[in-house]
Amino acid sequence: MTGTVRLARDYGLACGTLPAGALNAITDVPGVRVGHLTRTDGDLRTGVTAVLPHGGNLYRDKVPAAADVINGFGKSAGLIQVEELGSVETPILLTNTFAVGTGFNALVRHAIRGNPDIGRETATVNPVVCECNDGYLSDIQAMALTEADTLEAVAAALEGPVAQGSVGAGTGMSAFGFKGGIGTASRRLALDGEGFHLGVLALANFGRAGDLVLPDGRRPVPPDVRGPRGERGSVILLMATDIPLESRQLRRVARRGGAGLARLGAYWGHGSGDIALAFTTARRIRHDQARDIVETACLNENRIDRLFRAAAEATQEAVLNALCASPAMTGRDGHGRPSLADWLSEREPS
Repeated sequence: MTGTVRLARDYGLACGTLPAGALNAITDVPGVRVGHLTRTDGDLRTGVTAVLPHGGNLYRDKVPAAADVINGFGKSAGLIQVEELGSVETPILLTNTFAVGTGFNALVRHAIRGNPDIGRETATVNPVVCECNDGYLSDIQAMALTEADTLEAVAAALEGPVAQGSVGAGTGMSAFGFKGGIGTASRRLALDGEGFHLGVLALANFGRAGDLVLPDGRRPVPPDVRGPRGERGSVILLMATDIPLESRQLRRVARRGGAGLARLGAYWGHGSGDIALAFTTARRIRHDQARDIVETACLNENRIDRLFRAAAEATQEAVLNALCASPAMTGRDGHGRPSLADWLSEREPS
C-alpha cells in the first residue's frame, strides 16, 4: 500500500538508534527487488510476495544465505538445502500455508525456463517458499492461489519503494490481535569508510492480543478480540545486506531477528512458526564456476555486533510498519481485525 499510508515513524515510534536507509526498506540493499500479488475477491484475503536478491539468473548466480528457525511450527520449503549449502538460487516466496506446494512448482518451472539443463545435464533446483496461516480472515481451504499468481508476483518485483500492509502474502494476516501484513525497514552502517545496508522484510502474523509493546512503552489492546488468543501465528523475516558475510555469519545475524520480535512482546509460543532467512548480495556463487579454489571476502567477526543491532532494530520496525500500514479488515465469515493505526490515531494530540 502506498500514498498516504502512515508508518511507525509517522506516529513517533522510533526503533533503536541506527540510521535508516533512504527508503527504510529491504530494497535499500542495491539490486534487491520485491513484488506482490494480492487476492481480495469473495472470501479471499490472501496473496504472494516475492523477494529477489538480484535481477539476474539466480540459479546461475546464487547468493550466500542462511536460515534460523526460532520456532519450527511451519511448513516452509527449501530451508534444509539452504542450511546445508549456504545459498539461495530462486526468488524467495512468502504466501499462505496451503499455497507452499503451488509456489514450489511455480519456482521450478520459472527456473527451468531460464535454465533448460536443470534436472538433466545439471542439478535440480531448490525453491524457497515460506508461509503463514491467513485462515482466520481468508478462505484458506479454497486453495485459490495459482502458479500464475506466483509468477505474477515474481514478474512484479521491482527495486525502489515497497508496498506495505495488507498486500501480497500479508493480505490476510493478523498480529497481536490487530491487522498484520507485510512491513519493511532498513539500517545504514559504515565499514572501512564505506556505506552499507541491512534491510528486513517481515510477514507479520503472530503475537498474542494484548502482548504488543510499542517503543514508547504503551501496550495497545485491540477491542473485542476474537479468534485464536494464544501465540499461534507465525512470522517470516527476510534479511538482506550488501555486507560480505559467510553463511555462518548470516545465520548469526538472522538469529538476532528474534531480539526484535522480543522487543515487541512476542515469546514464540508452541503454535508459532517463526523463521528468519538472511542473504548477502555482496558475493555471487557461480553455478558454473570452473576454478577449484575461489577467493572470498567476509566481515571481520569483531565488527558483527553492528549487524546484530541493525537486525534487531530493523525487525522491530518492519513489524510495526506492517501493523501501521494495514487498515481494519473484515474477511471470511465476518471475521475482522482492527487497525493499530486507528488505535494510534485516536490517541494523537488534537
